[in-house]
Amino acid sequence: MSMSLPAEGACTTGPVLHIYPETIEANARSICGQLTGIDIVGVTKATCANPFVARALVAGGAKALGDSRVDNLRRLRHEGLGVPLWLLRSPTPAQADEVVKVADVVLVAELETMRALDAAAEAAGGCAARRLGLVVMVDMGDLREGIMPTELDTFMHSARHLCHADVVGIGTNLTCYGAVVPTRNNLSELLSLTELAENILGRRLLVSGGNSSSLESAFAEGLPKGITGLRVGESILLGVSTITRQPLPGLAPNAFVLEAPVIECRIKPTVPLGRIAQNAFGTKPRFANRGHRLCAICALGRQDCLPEGLQPMQTGVQILGASSDHLIVDVGDAVPAPAIGRSLYFLPNYGCLLAAFTSPYVEKRIHSG
Repeated sequence: MSMSLPAEGACTTGPVLHIYPETIEANARSICGQLTGIDIVGVTKATCANPFVARALVAGGAKALGDSRVDNLRRLRHEGLGVPLWLLRSPTPAQADEVVKVADVVLVAELETMRALDAAAEAAGGCAARRLGLVVMVDMGDLREGIMPTELDTFMHSARHLCHADVVGIGTNLTCYGAVVPTRNNLSELLSLTELAENILGRRLLVSGGNSSSLESAFAEGLPKGITGLRVGESILLGVSTITRQPLPGLAPNAFVLEAPVIECRIKPTVPLGRIAQNAFGTKPRFANRGHRLCAICALGRQDCLPEGLQPMQTGVQILGASSDHLIVDVGDAVPAPAIGRSLYFLPNYGCLLAAFTSPYVEKRIHSG
């Protein structure tokens, strides 16, 4: 793969995730610039609300930041980034008191939760610096969160009785679970449902028309008029479509690079010797016989990332598999061949990035300027 690698420095002792905020900012600016009239909520959850990533999203034009975890929102609130903070996963009612302290907008789909948030907002009283906004999520077919469309009428009539929190919008999530693709049909239906909700509440509502998966249609033909915002994470962070996982025009794919030091390198057979049972993760692996090859073992494993989501940046490198803390790589065609203590470099996909940020064993290294 033709792409520059991080500059070689002192030999690393473990895996390192290299982070390039300027690339994230440029990707965010490109997306925001192409979507006139659409407010982008920059999603930080894959990076555990890393403050450098959050600042880059805001600098690139994100009008708000979103995360699915209250702890992450608390971290973002402490950073004082000057934009509204969205809680993207509905809290439990027991979390309501904490949520009203850190979130400006919350995605919800249960009346019990809405009432708990309303009560918590009342308890906060004059100490609350802002009035809590609620975005009612509607399931448009992906079968993750959201009320069913037929429930909206009754749901919104109940929501009219909230006194200390406001329904400010209608939203949907697509592609994350059921892999349902956003289309003009399902987004237009969302707009019709929003009109119903607006008539019940007697005010205009924002329409959060999905996540990164809505970008392809937005770029190609534009979103239906009335969609006011999207929640975008992966496409900004990794520069790819979440429908095809192919690069999106004008976006860079190398905002994150995962480095793994080589701890062993020798010629070995490519098929295990002896009776094969289950591996450490309960599956019976299959192996292609490629003869004897030069193989490297890197200090990186399933406790740190999803090996299937790694894309080697050096030519002639092929991932064979991994255990909890070892990555096995065919480097027989690598030029130059890796040396002990030196590193191999990989681009992570979304799942791999999420795991690497979550793992305490992966060093996070920021590159600025």
